Amino acid sequence: MSHKLLYDITPFTALDYPDHLAAIFWFAGCNMRCAYCYNKEIVLGEGKRTEEEAIAFLQSRTGLLEAVVLSGGEATLFDGLVEFCKKIKQLKFKIKLDTNGLNPEMIKVLVENELVDYIALDYKAPKEKYFEITKNKHFDRFSKTLNFLIQKQFPFEVRTTVHSDLLRITEINRIIKDLLKRGYRGTYYLQPFVFIEYTIGKVKEEKTSLDRSQLSPGLNVVWRA
Repeated sequence: MSHKLLYDITPFTALDYPDHLAAIFWFAGCNMRCAYCYNKEIVLGEGKRTEEEAIAFLQSRTGLLEAVVLSGGEATLFDGLVEFCKKIKQLKFKIKLDTNGLNPEMIKVLVENELVDYIALDYKAPKEKYFEITKNKHFDRFSKTLNFLIQKQFPFEVRTTVHSDLLRITEINRIIKDLLKRGYRGTYYLQPFVFIEYTIGKVKEEKTSLDRSQLSPGLNVVWRA
């Protein structure tokens, strides 16, 4: 029996892939433990849906949906992702990948073989605070992915989840300056922390709010509420 790689499937979204009607495939497992993460069951849980179930679902949505969002968790942890994307492409669906960027080798294969159409890349924190936020020390691997996507001029966005007690305005501005230095000229999305009781790091509600008037200039920064 096939490995159950998906925690769940969201059958319809008009919000998660710009200008496309899509489904979301939630991949189980992640190589980060972000304190503010509210997808605890997905990150720490086991898959419930097989690859075959996912493809059968898409076959039933031909003509109704345009795209699939591969989210999680972290989809690039799945060794069979390239072949899985090929099967999705054979059904004529566009693919958006949500990723933390820690598997630059996988992302390069997907991009160079035209197996993804759009990427949302999470810039979790500046290098000096990366481990504190993510419990993962491999900022260099994220950095490699970011540089690759910029150099390829691939359609992608950069986004950061903001808990103003964990990431202050000075650290957000450090990210903006780093993006500009690397040559990124796309939109930079800031996403507010969503408080629920059971985040991975048991994070409390913010005591302060981010003063957006103090954001560094140079990039189109959008607050994605």
